[in-house]
Amino acid sequence: MTAERLIIGSRGSELALWQSNLIKSKLSEFFPTLDIELRIVKTLGDKILDAPLSRIGDKGLFTKEIDHALLGRSIDIAVHSAKDVPTVLPAGLAIGAVTEREDVRDVFIAHPGSNYRRFADLPHHAKIATGSLRRKCQLLHKRPDLEVIDVRGNLNTRLKKLAASDCDGMVLARTGVKRLGWEERITEVLPVEIMLPAVGQGALAVVLRENDSRVCEMMQKVHHEETTIVVRGERAFLRFLEGGCQVAIGTYGKIEGGTFRLDALIGSLDGRQIVKGHIEGSPTESEGLGIQLAKQLLERGGREILAEIRGSQPAAKLSHV
Repeated sequence: MTAERLIIGSRGSELALWQSNLIKSKLSEFFPTLDIELRIVKTLGDKILDAPLSRIGDKGLFTKEIDHALLGRSIDIAVHSAKDVPTVLPAGLAIGAVTEREDVRDVFIAHPGSNYRRFADLPHHAKIATGSLRRKCQLLHKRPDLEVIDVRGNLNTRLKKLAASDCDGMVLARTGVKRLGWEERITEVLPVEIMLPAVGQGALAVVLRENDSRVCEMMQKVHHEETTIVVRGERAFLRFLEGGCQVAIGTYGKIEGGTFRLDALIGSLDGRQIVKGHIEGSPTESEGLGIQLAKQLLERGGREILAEIRGSQPAAKLSHV
């Protein structure tokens, strides 16, 4: 960056731009003379919208092109949903800040014409739309009779697809729905006991060049340490398992009473097998605890679940909305 200019790289979706503008606004409060520009970078995940994420790979689907822009110095920082950031970044890049986490939970949004407003009230063989194998696994674990329909696209597109389909409802992250002002469409907030969230869900991550000391220092103004601690634990769990879009993994870390607790699961794609567990300890050891829990779940059956999934790739054939 120049002395008075900062370029933020962002995907072009309404939600991505909302998130990038949030960081822009916060930085402008602290650095009022700084000229901040948003620059849209189209990623592979934005270009391929006619296939499930699990079929097109999971290494940087929504970040790779933006990483290249960072390393090429055409942008100075990138703002992502933390859940989209790979657990291993390209050499030379680092997460410079994690924002305070909002609600981690997923929500059920019933079809506008449906008489069923809650997940538990859905009829036998109801159709639920989601693009996430994590959600599919947990939905089918609770209700094996459900038909899970794959849906891709930004939030606007997905909600339009829901309204035009014969699906009974859709599952999305509450934070994204809230950020775009669509909370009135939520018909039920799903507790984490039913639906463990994705790693980092509800938080934003700012990625930058690790040797850019001035930008690193600036990002401390939007950094939230407690959220960073729990997200580190979640990411360590996922990194040890080498997980991504092609596997069903859920986590939820939190700090209560000075203790870090991490709940996590590994599940089969049909929801028939789920291995769950939790671990507690010092917040300063969140990453080590995440790795410990990953090892425990592997020993309790997670290794076999992951081996079966990876041995059958391309997997997770979903119907399309």
